[in-house]
Amino acid sequence: MKILLSAYACEPGCGSEEGVGWNTVRQVANDHKVWVLTRIGFRQAIEAELEHNPVPNLHFVYFDPFNWTEDWRNKQGLVQLHYYLWQIQAYFLARRLHQEICFDIARHVTYVKHWSPSFLALLPVPFIWGPVGGAEAAPKAFWKDFSRRGQVYEVLRNLAQSVGECDPFVRLTALRSRVGLATTHETAERLRSLGVKNVQIASQVGLSKEEINSLAQYGLPDGSPVRFISVGRLIHWKGVDLGIRAFAIALNDIPEAEYWIVGDGGERQRLEALAHSLGIGDKIRFWGALPRQETLSKIGHSHVLVHSSLHESGGFVCAEMMAAGRPVICLNLGGPAVQVTEETGIKVAAENPEQTVHDLAKAMIRLAEPQVRIRMGQAGRKRVQEVFDWELKETLLLDLYEKILPQSAVVNSVVPK
Repeated sequence: MKILLSAYACEPGCGSEEGVGWNTVRQVANDHKVWVLTRIGFRQAIEAELEHNPVPNLHFVYFDPFNWTEDWRNKQGLVQLHYYLWQIQAYFLARRLHQEICFDIARHVTYVKHWSPSFLALLPVPFIWGPVGGAEAAPKAFWKDFSRRGQVYEVLRNLAQSVGECDPFVRLTALRSRVGLATTHETAERLRSLGVKNVQIASQVGLSKEEINSLAQYGLPDGSPVRFISVGRLIHWKGVDLGIRAFAIALNDIPEAEYWIVGDGGERQRLEALAHSLGIGDKIRFWGALPRQETLSKIGHSHVLVHSSLHESGGFVCAEMMAAGRPVICLNLGGPAVQVTEETGIKVAAENPEQTVHDLAKAMIRLAEPQVRIRMGQAGRKRVQEVFDWELKETLLLDLYEKILPQSAVVNSVVPK
């Protein structure tokens, strides 16, 4: 098949959105001819990778609206404007390409968010939207513990999503999607409400075979103390404060335990103050932001991941920890709740901060038992191999492509002017 993919973020060797874009287009090109629309800023990295590892079926079209090639990722307002304009230009480029190539299927890959349109849905071919996420939200009961800045962030985020969902082009994208792939159950509900008829849950998280095999080399540390670890940016919605408060309670039953926190951000000073106020400053180690290999080394010296994020469509670190044979404690929210099962970790309900902290502490105490950790760690490694291997993930989506292709006659046959 000839497949058109829209990947605003797409860069080899990266995680997050860039990694989702690259790994998706790379795997699809193993079996079909693929054309990818992406940004100019990724060209150098992509061409360097393809020079060493050619993929004959993979073709890139690089562009930016008005040649705005700046990296807007740290400027939220500007990146959203740039992204919207990019989507508009992507349609006109795609329409011209389609007249030359006659695509069989079009698919939106990145960004992974449901409240911005993909104008590729207007092409006269079956359109797949996603995976997309973004409907996840921190339960209101937790807002009282956020800083003022965190509360303002949540208000603006919710407002942006509400405005986005009212965009008639978002609703048109939903109505014209043959399939909507949602990263979480929360987003699946929103896609249905927007008009997507066929919604399926599909996490955007994946690991290459090389990554899975590399992580599998990290054996569990011998002996005590049991060491918990959290990895990620230290920002309010990551919920690291919940993990610290739970750890303070768990120490009553597992006094030799340690808690390592890898990452940095605006909440670090506040979190360090919290640890000291609870009298456990000597039991928690803040490592700051570390290079990839050092982070993996810290994972190798830890037993259990504590990932108490309050809204997240992905959560790559959960899959990475499972691949390393470590159980995961997470909240029963968003992407982590899709990745983690009862066999691979413990999902904690998030009704209010007090209940959540109490249940997180119970989970820590339970996973202090070596046999429980080993059993869940082995199940986690198996789950990653069977569900989150990029090759297997895209094989399932390729089956989806082939199922919807024979129905293409029902799609509008005229390219909108």
